[in-house]
Amino acid sequence: MKYFVYILQCADDTLYTGVTKDVKKRIDRHNRGDGARYTRGRVPVTLVYHEELANIKSALARERYLRKLPRTKKKKLIINFQNKYL
Repeated sequence: MKYFVYILQCADDTLYTGVTKDVKKRIDRHNRGDGARYTRGRVPVTLVYHEELANIKSALARERYLRKLPRTKKKKLIINFQNKYL
């Protein structure tokens, strides 16, 4: 089964990283206030990055790695992603 790691930009310009099986449904949940506690007071959120991984173990490992990155490196990752895919 495929899993996705994603990064959201919150209304207050902070970044949130998570894992899901369905990116669109998860973003909708965040924007309804049913997502993570962190994003509830920071809606609307916008998807700025995502990547597909083969299994939950890989996705969770990648999420941990991305969460530890400094904001500047996350922003570079997001810019590279957007230039490539958007």
